[in-house]
Amino acid sequence: MDIRRLNLNEEHPIELLLMADPSRKLVEDYVKRGECFIAEESNQCIGTYVLLPTRPETVELVNIAVAEEMQGRGIGRKLVLHAIHIAKTMGYKTIEIGTGNSSIGQLALYQKCGFRIVGVDLDFFFRHYSEEIYENGIQCRDMVRLSQDLC
Repeated sequence: MDIRRLNLNEEHPIELLLMADPSRKLVEDYVKRGECFIAEESNQCIGTYVLLPTRPETVELVNIAVAEEMQGRGIGRKLVLHAIHIAKTMGYKTIEIGTGNSSIGQLALYQKCGFRIVGVDLDFFFRHYSEEIYENGIQCRDMVRLSQDLC
């Protein structure tokens, strides 16, 4: 598997990105402002993530998605670790990530990769998404914010 920055003339893997964030409007907005990376295997895009500068010396990992048939193989972990490495090489001091309160697997993964919970944005998904989201039998209401120092 190779992970690389998406070229300017390439289409964003929108269907993959929508697996991690069901709001096409939000996805289309942040891919314009951020840098998209893709994981490829046998010339097929099997994963993606987007790094979005938010404040001086801070970048947010706003979307991580792995093709459904490729999940459970450690690709998500490799994407997160790659994003951390790239953020460091780009000179950022902090990397942040947010996920839903119902995203149990993602919360565990991010903490295993060195992120720490720094806050909760209550009712984030009620304010920004028109349709209800459920994962693991739990309604997704709140954004759990995590951060990692890169120094």
